[in-house]
Amino acid sequence: MLDASPDLGPGPDPGARIAPLRRAHERFVHSGEVAGVRTVVADSWRRCRDGGVDPGRTVAPVLDAAELRSHRERNPLVELLPLFRELLGQIATEARHLMAVGDASARLLWVEGHPVLRRRAEHMNFVEGAAWDERTAGTNAPGTAIALMRPVQISSAEHFCEVVQPWTCSAAPIRDPHTREVLGFVDLTGGDELGTPVSLSLVRATALAAEGELARLRAARPVGAPSPTTGAPEAGVAHLELLGQDTALLGVGMQQFRLSRRHSEILALLAETPDGVTGEQLGMQLYGDEANPITLRAEMVRLRRLLGDELLASRPYRLRIPVRTDIVELAQLLEKGAVAEAFRRYRGPVLPTSAAPGVEQVRRRVERQVRAGLLGAGDPGLLLRWTRTPWGRDDLEVWEALARTAPPGAVRSLAVREARRLTAEYGGRFTGGRRGQTSPGSPPKG
Repeated sequence: MLDASPDLGPGPDPGARIAPLRRAHERFVHSGEVAGVRTVVADSWRRCRDGGVDPGRTVAPVLDAAELRSHRERNPLVELLPLFRELLGQIATEARHLMAVGDASARLLWVEGHPVLRRRAEHMNFVEGAAWDERTAGTNAPGTAIALMRPVQISSAEHFCEVVQPWTCSAAPIRDPHTREVLGFVDLTGGDELGTPVSLSLVRATALAAEGELARLRAARPVGAPSPTTGAPEAGVAHLELLGQDTALLGVGMQQFRLSRRHSEILALLAETPDGVTGEQLGMQLYGDEANPITLRAEMVRLRRLLGDELLASRPYRLRIPVRTDIVELAQLLEKGAVAEAFRRYRGPVLPTSAAPGVEQVRRRVERQVRAGLLGAGDPGLLLRWTRTPWGRDDLEVWEALARTAPPGAVRSLAVREARRLTAEYGGRFTGGRRGQTSPGSPPKG
């Protein structure tokens, strides 16, 4: 039985593991057989193989200076650099290790530590601005920690790409203390001596301390005040976040509101109709045939009490100031052809657990737009990433597109196999590449 632990365990001297791991890696690359490695490594190797990663790859894409500066300024972890340097930076420098901090896509934003080791790390492109997700750099601690959204340690030949195999690294994701969304990661990289549970524990403790510091900083900041990475809110414009979360986040000036589910649905629908809707129209969009004007009025009273008359108007129901939604921002990216950035921004379906008829309609429209962009771009990497999401794993049309566009190899074979499976399982019940008329994020209807 394979070991499922995230670290290497107390076992023998870390250097003694190198030869068996190299044999296991060589066996997997040549035959696909997995033996003698932890489950976390075996699963990652399979993802790398299915994603078409070349074990001999030596170069990771790197941002230019302006792009790197922009990524750093936008990332909330920039506020935590003093903490990272205090907890890990000094240790890294004194013990000839490297400390890295990166974003939620596993891109390195800061790499600090012993100068000799930094120069050595340049040979494998472990530098600021480099992409280290599994699809780009194979199995590695930052990329695998982001893929699994949990701490992980990777040592020597557990790395899928050979150029990284002289190194050992431990990384832990860092989450937003409120939404639990992954913001990035912190990593400790060095030689074989780092292949111990203590190294991973140190990194995990640093990540937890970072989350605690984020919570403290936000509590000390006025409600809704912009963080140093976001800048001031646009005057006279509200911002509504609806993608991939059950309840919406509304920002108005220097205030933020985490709305209830019903209030999230109301704001989503009002944002779609800036000229306003009648009570009857809004009731049908919220409750369908069970619409009750008394129930709706009670909800609107509660919402007005929360937001104030200066924001919410009646007769017809409408918002008094412009509301910019993440849905609109997504559509604008797709219109410009920025499909990869739109996919990155698409955190999931609109209010995925909502059963309000109007919201379901918006949800289907937005998903159609994103899918159309992906299918039109024909990028095998983006198509494969879509199938790795809960809302895309049974998307027949995307699997078929991936089978057409992927180069010969493991990814194309996987796509053909999945397309055949879904066709056999659901047959003609598919509509637009999805089972029946089921909305994303909701269970199949019986």
